[in-house]
Amino acid sequence: MMHRLALARTISGGVAATGAEEIVVNGVLAVCDPLGGLYLPETGMLVVSDLHLEKGAAFARRGMMLPPYDTIATLNILSAVISRYDPKVVVSLGDNFHDRKGSEHLPTDLRSLITAMARGRDWIWINGNHDPDGTVDLPGACTDELLYGGLVFRHEPSLIPGPGGSKGEIAGHLHPSATVRRREKSVRRPCFASDGVRLLMPAFGVLAGGLDLRHRAMHGLFDREALVAHLLGRDRIYSVRYANLIG
Repeated sequence: MMHRLALARTISGGVAATGAEEIVVNGVLAVCDPLGGLYLPETGMLVVSDLHLEKGAAFARRGMMLPPYDTIATLNILSAVISRYDPKVVVSLGDNFHDRKGSEHLPTDLRSLITAMARGRDWIWINGNHDPDGTVDLPGACTDELLYGGLVFRHEPSLIPGPGGSKGEIAGHLHPSATVRRREKSVRRPCFASDGVRLLMPAFGVLAGGLDLRHRAMHGLFDREALVAHLLGRDRIYSVRYANLIG
């Protein structure tokens, strides 16, 4: 989290991400940004996933206290990546809030931050398993999935192959991460995961955890021979083939 916050503070509007990585998903050019967003230049779309806003507040409602700064930290990083690309469209791929009450009880100052970021652009909230009812009093539209520019955007990856299923799918939910060995140490990082047919997004929220690409929940989602993990480094993306990961 801390390195993403530090990187976000260095960004000024319109400055390209020197550490980003260009990939192709179902014939569509995509840019993996080290802040955790995916930019699609052909459509001017920015995609983020699993913001889990108000996670601290959700835990507090259950009597478990966490530092109450997760939402502002996540929104600061989101503001930075929006400033970097100035997208026409922003898509948030579900679990936008950590529970059903999150958007309804969002403090006014944080609501204003989202409103400011959405001004002058289309904003689409994909419903997730944590927040299936959509958002309350926030700009933009809510939907279960979106077909746009040759891709399908949804929260949970589909198990159905082909068009309308895994082909051209951009999904979240599983919070992919991967582990590599660097300088005799194991380093684990969130990652974009893609085999060129579908892509799983890293969780964007600062309190969201990660699930290793070798976990059984990932089985069957990718052609492992073509699968590449695009890891979020301190200031750049590191692309590593699945066969070279450890875990």
